[in-house]
Amino acid sequence: MVSIVASVDLPVDEKLTIKKNTIKGEGGSKRFCLLTGLHGDELEGQLAVYMVQQRINEEPQNFHGTLDIYPALNPLGIDSITRGIPAFDLDMNRTFPGEADGTMTEYIASKILQDASGADFALDIHASNIFVRELPQVRIPPEWKDAVLPKARLLNMDLLWACDNTSVQENSLVYTLNQAGTPAAVIDMGIGMSCTPAFAEQLTDGIFCLLKEMGMWTGKTIEPREPVSSDQENDVTILVSKTAGFFVRKVECGARVKKSDLLGQIIDPLEGKILAEIKAPRDGLLFTLREYPIVETGSMLGRILNEGN
Repeated sequence: MVSIVASVDLPVDEKLTIKKNTIKGEGGSKRFCLLTGLHGDELEGQLAVYMVQQRINEEPQNFHGTLDIYPALNPLGIDSITRGIPAFDLDMNRTFPGEADGTMTEYIASKILQDASGADFALDIHASNIFVRELPQVRIPPEWKDAVLPKARLLNMDLLWACDNTSVQENSLVYTLNQAGTPAAVIDMGIGMSCTPAFAEQLTDGIFCLLKEMGMWTGKTIEPREPVSSDQENDVTILVSKTAGFFVRKVECGARVKKSDLLGQIIDPLEGKILAEIKAPRDGLLFTLREYPIVETGSMLGRILNEGN
């Protein structure tokens, strides 16, 4: 059943409307929320929520409880392929908990939070930006890792990261949901302005593993992969460019690298020179890797989860 979460009048007789689809199974009292589309240029979640619904539609007798799906929390951003809300230059994931009597963005944030609060679990699905690719991962606000970790481990992701990343910081949707008593986590995977079907399917498998553990799914599930995990700030090494140029990667995102392995080169197309060689500073899992080749001094090239010296 499709319903309206929030609606705001716009100029020229238009409306900004946030919708959700509610699927109710026979029996069961648990409620699960899938939210995506806070950033208009992150589309990986769109395919994932479609796949979840398709699987339930194929075996409705195996679904129990309530599933609320919010596929486009920032519809104007999705329509215009922009990260934030067009014309306002605002990141919606910095506006929670919002304010019912506030600006348009604050009002929408308050309605989303109000609607999703009270669920037994909520998952906010993101992609990376257009510059870097992320290995499928769960991100959890460190303050609530003990409460969220057991469920997060079932999601079939490659990495479980209890971190102070911007996607889970104060004023984000997931931080505020946890603060309000609704267990929640962020999925980050793939790359902006695109979708990766294999990642969407991987997450879909994991969601059904979690639904089964919650008593909401009685159909078949896979055995979820065991994620590597990090909950210490110094577990992750961030690679940044020390020069401007054209980045050519020599490995793929998700590779396990050894100290001194060549990860990529920064080249000068004008003079045909190699300006810098990017080598792994230590052993580890390369879970973030730059895709967009043009770099400036200070541009992020990747992240390594440290697994050795």
